[in-house]
Amino acid sequence: MNRYYLFLVFMLLFMHSLFGQDTIMNLWPKSVPNQIDIGEKEVDTLENIRWVRNVQRPSIEVYLPSVPNNTRKAILLFPGGGYQGLAYNWEGVDFAKAFNAQGIAGIVVKYRLPNSKSIVKNRHEVPLQDAQRAIRLVRSKAKEWNIDPEKIGIMGFSAGGHLASSLGVHYNDKVYDKQDEADELGARPNFMALIYPVITMDDTFTHQGSREALLGNQKSDALKRRFSNELHVNADTPPTFLLHATDDEAVVVENSLRFYSSLKNHKVQATMHIYPSGGHGFALGLNHTLLNGWLNRFFDWLAFIDP
Repeated sequence: MNRYYLFLVFMLLFMHSLFGQDTIMNLWPKSVPNQIDIGEKEVDTLENIRWVRNVQRPSIEVYLPSVPNNTRKAILLFPGGGYQGLAYNWEGVDFAKAFNAQGIAGIVVKYRLPNSKSIVKNRHEVPLQDAQRAIRLVRSKAKEWNIDPEKIGIMGFSAGGHLASSLGVHYNDKVYDKQDEADELGARPNFMALIYPVITMDDTFTHQGSREALLGNQKSDALKRRFSNELHVNADTPPTFLLHATDDEAVVVENSLRFYSSLKNHKVQATMHIYPSGGHGFALGLNHTLLNGWLNRFFDWLAFIDP
């Protein structure tokens, strides 16, 4: 009986390692920076899609591919939601699983949102704090998770695309104090994909809801400029994949066009797919005739740049 039990345990562990695993890990080993405990509760609801709001304990949820298929690449996912919520499965878990099928680790980042009352000051810094910490934490686990630390990219959607592009241009900004050895590692992504992203805080083309949530009512010109990410591209900005629909009325296509123009001007490797229809928030686009293959275009691009 004992031998049978040990054999069963061994087989379960073997199957777990063969077909991948998922792990949830808190981002911050000590206290969460720029936050106080006032008893706020995180809200996690299923409303056709899963929405996570009022994040109090930011974390990463890690999906690793099966060992035989592992390419040693990883992509951190930043779901959108106007900086007021996270479309957690729609623009997170579903993509992590799709990445696994391509031998890529998919890592969903549950980042804090700037409308929480538990934030002490500088609400605009909070998402970037979590984004920098998330990529550093993944790099610190690269050997354990069989990831190449120089093949770690990011993908963000809508407001999550703004956060991803913020990380892509502000990865060297010091926005929190070191908590452990992981914080000594670089926060620069090796590549990034921005899907119907908010890019600019400019009055003409910004997404008003995302800007209000991130910067609040007292928006200084300096803050608007700092988080207009098209203004901060340089030659070291990571290679970028952009995707948008022309008929997006929530986040207008000029956001992607501006970022692409900045990348081109600084000779950063970039590709952009602009579709005539699709609207906003289409995620995988499986029910749209034109968009249902866009993720394959991304995989083609990723193979081409070979990070």
